[in-house]
Amino acid sequence: MSKDRTLDVVNISRRTLLAAIPAAGLVLAVGLPRAALAADEPSYGADSMPGGWVDNPLVFVAIGTDGTVTITCHRQEMGQGVRTSLPMIVADELDADWSRVRVTQAPADQVRFGSQDTDGSRSVRHFFAPMRRCGAAARTMLEQAAAAQWGVPVTEVAASLHEVVHGPTKRKLGYGALAAAAARLPVPAREKLRLKAPAQFRYIGRGKVKLVDGPDIVAGRGGYGIDTRLDGQLYAVVARPAVYGGKVVSHDASAALKVPGVVRVVEIAGTPPPSEFQPLGGIAVIATNTWAAIQGRNALKIQWDDGANASYDSTAYKAALEAAARAPGAVVRNQGDAYAALKTAARAVQAEYYVPHMTQAPMEPPAATARIVNGHCEVWAAVQAPQAAHDRISKRLGLPADRVSVNVTLLGGGFGRKSKPDYAVEAALLSQAMDGKPVKVTWTREDDVQHSYYHTVSVERLEAGLDAAGKPTAWLHRSAAPSIRSIFGPDPKHEQPFELGMGLVNVPFAIPNLRIENPEAPAHTRIGWYRSVSNIPHAFAIQSFVAELAAAAGRDPKDYLLELLGPARKIDPRTLDDSWNYTESPALYPLDTGRLRRVIETAARESGWGRKLAAGHGLGIAAHYSFLAYVAVVVEVAVGARGELSVPRVDVAFDCGAQVNPERVRAQLEGACVMGLGNAMLSEITFKAGRVEQSNFNDYQVARMNVAPREIRLHMIPGDFALPLGGVGEPGVPPMAPALCNAIFAATGKRIRRLPVAGQLGA
Repeated sequence: MSKDRTLDVVNISRRTLLAAIPAAGLVLAVGLPRAALAADEPSYGADSMPGGWVDNPLVFVAIGTDGTVTITCHRQEMGQGVRTSLPMIVADELDADWSRVRVTQAPADQVRFGSQDTDGSRSVRHFFAPMRRCGAAARTMLEQAAAAQWGVPVTEVAASLHEVVHGPTKRKLGYGALAAAAARLPVPAREKLRLKAPAQFRYIGRGKVKLVDGPDIVAGRGGYGIDTRLDGQLYAVVARPAVYGGKVVSHDASAALKVPGVVRVVEIAGTPPPSEFQPLGGIAVIATNTWAAIQGRNALKIQWDDGANASYDSTAYKAALEAAARAPGAVVRNQGDAYAALKTAARAVQAEYYVPHMTQAPMEPPAATARIVNGHCEVWAAVQAPQAAHDRISKRLGLPADRVSVNVTLLGGGFGRKSKPDYAVEAALLSQAMDGKPVKVTWTREDDVQHSYYHTVSVERLEAGLDAAGKPTAWLHRSAAPSIRSIFGPDPKHEQPFELGMGLVNVPFAIPNLRIENPEAPAHTRIGWYRSVSNIPHAFAIQSFVAELAAAAGRDPKDYLLELLGPARKIDPRTLDDSWNYTESPALYPLDTGRLRRVIETAARESGWGRKLAAGHGLGIAAHYSFLAYVAVVVEVAVGARGELSVPRVDVAFDCGAQVNPERVRAQLEGACVMGLGNAMLSEITFKAGRVEQSNFNDYQVARMNVAPREIRLHMIPGDFALPLGGVGEPGVPPMAPALCNAIFAATGKRIRRLPVAGQLGA
């Protein structure tokens, strides 16, 4: 969401926008002025609100006459704590008693809630200021209502913990008693709102608020996508084409229909590539229980046409990417003359790095339930992008948008997979085929592993020319990887601007001759978002290569990394090259090399960088900037005589600016540490004859307890609430792999340039 779109607060107390909002009370929302919407993308929403406001408020706070404060969260909870952190911001500015706050989940509705896509580590950083204004406006209106009732100047009253207090007389009125009167008042102009100073915060930055969903999750009461139960519900699984773009030629369902509990077998039409968020197609088995549906699927006899991607082979494709990376590609950044400087350098160093496909493998595989009653389709699903689900279901079923509802459950993990709602579309299609009866589609773990939207595969080739002192005078980086954009339209065969901007073209090193190229890399499977996206291969290659250059120069890798950063400066990405677009407003978010330097120095100091280690132990360091946050990691590894690898300790220095909910920040960094190490050590999806070779956690490995570090130490850099916030959920992942591999080199002298590490350290 661009920062030139001004969000303001609107009073919607008399409008019936949410059934959960008390009818008699104060209801405020944050929305866009009509003029701002007119300049926005056409898909953002339509207007029906009088008074110059569009009917697309993004955030709701309601105060009932009983004093209950209801805050609607328009983003999805998948373990990151957003259903706590966003309402907490409103409650703090409102000065509400948290014990009297209730949080409700918004359904999919772009008109009322704006973008609800929960990805990009942006929910809190994009909505921190609007949430504060919403809470402050409600507080101000309550104070005005109290002052009017007492007949005193508003300057003599102040809200305090769910009451408004008259200073001179100590009279008090609760929020509930004031809600109706406050609802009749106009919303204060933005410039007249009195926001709290950080020292006045009750909850923000304090780490005192527990997860609103915590008790239900621990007690097993939390409702996930898989938990939906409706009267008369049927259960379905789908046999999908093993090869992306494949289709059914014929099928024999006779044996499947003999399985007890199987009700019907239905063919789902697939969508030829690019498939975007639509189902792959296949044969669905619908039964009275999931087990019967699975057994029925096993009994199906299907003849497939594998299509154009039947020859996709990971070994051959890796070789093709290597060949592409060894030849000139499209230039995406160029300063000086890297080719000439390489020829005249005292020494040349080159290396290639490989990151395979990975799949998100959330603990809860995709699941969705749909029913159609009186021409209205209602869906319950664990989706990161509920509006995408709503839109695709509406179009696929041929229903008007107002005849589709999507209810969002808790997500049992997401990591980008649940941004693609193909499984919700499947449920809706099968309900339609069953005359509107409720149908739940369940993906097995094998379905999830073999039919995902995979993290891109990548070959990164780097070359550097060093002078006599070992300092780089030339840097050439070629990145070859299929793009996420390939699922949306004709395959661009190149990384797109949002991918190039993930640590590649904005590499912050002070090198006079620097050239970055992007060779072609066609996609042969569905490429999708994965936690940290293209930052993973870019950071792995760049930070590993820096350590290799340090070794070539006989230098300490930490000192060499700091030297490459050069003097502290703020880099406006627009000055780097005209061939790409930055994913955030560059005027607001320059890359600050001083902040990157500080996290490197902090991680090194706190880890005891340079300390004496036992035999077989090593320290590795890496740093990366992503999602407006700065991270540096020092990993300690222990490598046994037979190649056994363990991680005794990880030190993480993190700077996201001010921390709104410190406990959630720490939790997400710890999770990123474990996931990043699991990626590096174990995770790999491979293809042969167009098919994914892995099927479950026995052969697609994710981090288990033995992979997790014995100790994770977090070193948080304090920030200023007056400055833009950085993201939290994703930035911790990218530096983990290079820090791990650099530590392995320090312990063993062996360079790891191909992920995963598994199998490369044997005796």
